[in-house]
Amino acid sequence: MSIISIGINLDTVKIFPYDINMEKLRYHHGDLKEALIDSGMKILREKGMEELTLRSAARAAGVSHSAPYAHFLDKQDLLAAIATRGFLDLDRRLTSTLLEFRESPDELLLETGWAYTQFALNESNCFKLMFSGILGGEHSYPEFNAAVQRTYNKLVEVVEVCLMGKVLRSMPTEMSAIAVWSLVHGFISLYIEHQLPGRVLEKYQLKTLLENTLTLLK
Repeated sequence: MSIISIGINLDTVKIFPYDINMEKLRYHHGDLKEALIDSGMKILREKGMEELTLRSAARAAGVSHSAPYAHFLDKQDLLAAIATRGFLDLDRRLTSTLLEFRESPDELLLETGWAYTQFALNESNCFKLMFSGILGGEHSYPEFNAAVQRTYNKLVEVVEVCLMGKVLRSMPTEMSAIAVWSLVHGFISLYIEHQLPGRVLEKYQLKTLLENTLTLLK
């Protein structure tokens, strides 16, 4: 019996174990985490919280099911990152509104409320996550809480401008900020949950209803 030998130089063969993180060949450092957050937000937006898992986010990002564990301990970690992204997005919207309407406090109050409302409408599932309380205590996720504080500080800045412009009735800034936030958040939450009377929504534009709501603080 003859033996057929195949000439393979083992010194030139490179063997990659399955778990060597082939994702690194496709993602630069840090990009994989952002890609997973992007995928998670897309799943949350289109399918809701029930369909969002580390495995589904990995599948949507086109990486192995073990890849997310390089950045997230569990689903809760991913949810915190998504909620953080949501607050940073909201902060950018409020910042843009403040820059545009700073010289017109009356418009600033309404447009800030409207920017908040539009964010809630466009990202309703993320909006619900951001304010759901499922992420635990305020010290559980430092980046998340920093983003929350940053957004709140922007609201306080808006209120300061409105108070100086005498658009809002005189009261301590923090109390006024909480009042504005509560009214706008409650208003859009009722709308998202289909709790506002249909006959009212048929008669008035949503922005008109918001503007009327804000007059309670003037």
